Amino acid sequence: MAQHKHGSMDTAEQEKTFEGFVKFSAVVAVLSILVIIFMGLANS
Repeated sequence: MAQHKHGSMDTAEQEKTFEGFVKFSAVVAVLSILVIIFMGLANS
């Protein structure tokens, strides 16, 4: 097994996955806030 060298791993795929997760989380948060506002306005 080859020796591990710090900083040599390609993290492009992990960075793309994390960016997608952050975008998805932001969309879910905004939609949740909009639903709560709508429920408040509709006296639900």
